[in-house]
Amino acid sequence: MGDIRHPLPVKLFFGMLSPEPALFDTCLDILRNQYGPLDYVSEVWPWDKTDYYRTEMGTGILRKFIFCEQVIDPALLPQIKLFTNDLEKKFTLPGPARRRINIDPGYVTEAKVVLATTKDFSHRIYIGSDIYAEVTLRYSMRERRFTSMDYTYPDYRSEAYATMFNNAREQLRAALHRPMSGGARRRRARGRYTVADEAGAGDEDTSGAADS
Repeated sequence: MGDIRHPLPVKLFFGMLSPEPALFDTCLDILRNQYGPLDYVSEVWPWDKTDYYRTEMGTGILRKFIFCEQVIDPALLPQIKLFTNDLEKKFTLPGPARRRINIDPGYVTEAKVVLATTKDFSHRIYIGSDIYAEVTLRYSMRERRFTSMDYTYPDYRSEAYATMFNNAREQLRAALHRPMSGGARRRRARGRYTVADEAGAGDEDTSGAADS
């Protein structure tokens, strides 16, 4: 029988979609006031790999991510999703293409990237308060990077996102005070220390039982 352990803190982020880039800054300020300082704000990317939100939001949809500096308890994810749903409603307009912004909270651990959603599906689990969660990316020890699943959203499969989440993972590891491995310490002493060494020190087991 395994010992019951409290989960490690996680790194909170928000993925935003909108055809109105000015709304990103408005919501960024609201989320920062609610959840504290940010340590990374992505550039604005075109969101053109699917037309999933076209009926609700129209065309020309853009993407932006923000990452919070303070780590959080992962049990807070349902209430954070409820907060972002209420925030979205404040900007909703009547009529077709009425949804002006979509805000999806999630978190990064050393082993995975988790997204909150209101929609149930075969690969999602219920986490309370009518909210579900999915592991959309997993960290590969072999590849030293986050990798996608069969069901991962098309944009989350991109190299730009992989780099962004790898960097967020490194920031999380620094917040958790993860030590370097012996090999990494020797390479640093020789001037051969790499980002892969930093990413690999103290990893969770991601071989298929990462968080059992």
